[in-house]
Amino acid sequence: MFAGLPELGISNGEDLKETLTNCTEPLKAIDQFQMENGILLPTLQSALPFLDLHGTPRLEFHQSVFDELRDNLMERVAVIAEGKEEDRYSKLEELLEKSFPLVKMPSIQPVVMQVLKHLPKVPEKKLKMVMADKELYKVCAVEVKRQIWQDNQALFGDEVSPLLKQYIVEKESALFSSDLSILHNFFSPSPKMRRQGEVVLKLTQMIGKNVKLYDMVLQFLRTLFLRTRNVHYCTLRAELLMSLHDLDISEICSVDPCHKFTWCLDACIREKFVDGKRARELQAFWMEDLSMILCDPFACNTLVLSIIKNIQELLSQDALPRDSPDLMLLLRMLSLGQGAWDMIDSQVFKEPRMDLEVVTRFLPAMMSVVVDDHIHVVEQKLPSEEKSSLTYPTALPNAFIRFLLDNRVACEMGLYYVLHIAKLRNKNALQRLLPSLVETYNDMAFGDIFLHLLTGHLTLLSDEFGSEEFCSVVFDGFLLTSFSSKENVHRHTLRMLVHLHHKVLPSYMETLMKTLEPPKQCSEPVKELYTKLTENSRPRRRALLQPTSLRL
Repeated sequence: MFAGLPELGISNGEDLKETLTNCTEPLKAIDQFQMENGILLPTLQSALPFLDLHGTPRLEFHQSVFDELRDNLMERVAVIAEGKEEDRYSKLEELLEKSFPLVKMPSIQPVVMQVLKHLPKVPEKKLKMVMADKELYKVCAVEVKRQIWQDNQALFGDEVSPLLKQYIVEKESALFSSDLSILHNFFSPSPKMRRQGEVVLKLTQMIGKNVKLYDMVLQFLRTLFLRTRNVHYCTLRAELLMSLHDLDISEICSVDPCHKFTWCLDACIREKFVDGKRARELQAFWMEDLSMILCDPFACNTLVLSIIKNIQELLSQDALPRDSPDLMLLLRMLSLGQGAWDMIDSQVFKEPRMDLEVVTRFLPAMMSVVVDDHIHVVEQKLPSEEKSSLTYPTALPNAFIRFLLDNRVACEMGLYYVLHIAKLRNKNALQRLLPSLVETYNDMAFGDIFLHLLTGHLTLLSDEFGSEEFCSVVFDGFLLTSFSSKENVHRHTLRMLVHLHHKVLPSYMETLMKTLEPPKQCSEPVKELYTKLTENSRPRRRALLQPTSLRL
C-alpha cells in the first residue's frame, strides 16, 4: 500500500516497525516518529493537543488535511497546464518524476494521473510502465491512452473492437424493431440524432484530435467492410467524420479528403433529397475514395429517393432520362456507392463505368411502369361513364425484370419504386410488381433493409390483407418463396404478422401459422416472435372456432 515512499526518503510502516523493534522506550519513539513524519508546521504542534481533548483522532485530522492539499494540488496542475508559461510542461514533468513512484498508492494516484493527463507527451518509460500494469492502464485518462494507442495498433484494436460489434448489433436490431411504421423506420432518425449514439460518441472521444488514431479506425472499418460486406460500417465511417466535424476538430477534418463531400451529403440526407444545386456541389467535391461514404445505407436511401422523384419530374416534362444531367449525376453516385466493396477489394480507386443500358433500356421500361400506374390512379378518380374499358396490366416489361436480376443499380431503383407504390397504397401496382422481386440481383429484395421498409409500408395497406388474392401475392408470391432458406425473411414476416394478424383473412392466417412454425434449429428471436404471434392471435382464432350460436 505504501510502495514508493522509501524512494522519496519518506518513512513507511516498515521503518516504524524497525524503530519500535530496536527502541527501549516505545512511547518516546512514537512521539519522535510522529514529529518527524507529521505535518512540518511548528505552530501546529501546540494545536494538536486541543484536537485530542475534543476526541478527534490524529489520523482523521491528517487525512482531512491531506485530502485538502491533494485537491489543491490537482487544481494547480490543471492551472499550470492551461497556462501560457513556456516552462509549464517541464514543471509538470518534474512533478511527475517526484510523484510517479507513488502511483500505486490509492491516495496519491489521482495526482499522478492528473499530471499524466495534462502532459502532451508523456515520457516513453512512464507510458510503458502504465501500459504494462493493467490496473494503471484501466484508470488512466483517455488523453494518456491515446499516446499509448497511437504506437500500439493491436491494443487500440482491442479497445475499439467491442464498440464496432455493439454498433452493428444496434443497427441490425433497429431493422428488426418491434415498431412497424412508415413514419418511424430505420431511416427516420436525423443524422445529428444518429451521431449522438453511444458508440459514435465513445469513438470520437477515444480519437480526440489524433489523426493517427482516426486513420486506424478507418482502416478497421475498411477491413471489416471488406471481410463482411456489412454496409453499416459505411454508415459509421460517415457518422464518425461528421461527429468530429460537429466538434470542430479541424486537425482531422482538414486532412480527410472526404470531409466536404460528406458534409454536403449529410445536409442532403437531413433534407431527404438531393436537388440539382446540391448535386452540382457534390460533383465539385468528386474524388476517388468516396465510395464507402456513398455506400452508407442512409446515403443510398437519399440518392434513390431523389432518383424516383427526378423520374417523376421527367415524366411530367415528357423528357427522357438521358436528357437530365442531375439524374445522370445521381446515378453515378449511386453506382459508385454500390461498387464500394469491389473498389476496396481490388484496390482500383476509380469511378466504375456505369452500364449505359440502365439509362437507355431499364429506365424507359421503369418509366412505362410508372405511366401505367399513374394512368390507373387517374382513371380511378374519373366518373364511371368516362372510364375506359382497358384492364390494369399484369405483365412487366422484359427489360425491367431482366435488369432487376442483372444490375445492382437498376435493382436498387426497382426496389424503391415498389416502396413508392406501397406508400401510395396502389394495391394493383403492388400485386403486379411483388412477384418480380423473387429473383433480384444478389437477392437484394430479401435483404434486411428492404424488408424492414417494405413491412412498414405494407401497414398502409392493412385492410387489403382481408383479401385472399392480396395475401397470396404478398406471402405465396414473395415472402414465403425464401423464408425457409433465409431466416431473416422468416423473422420479418413474423414481425409484420404480429402487427397485422387481425387483418389477415382467418382461413389464410391458419395456413400461415402452420407454414411459419419455426424449425428446431432456428434462432431464439424467431421462436420468440412466433410465440408472441401465437399469443396475440389466439383470442381471435378461438372466437372463430366457436359455434355460430355461441358467438351470437
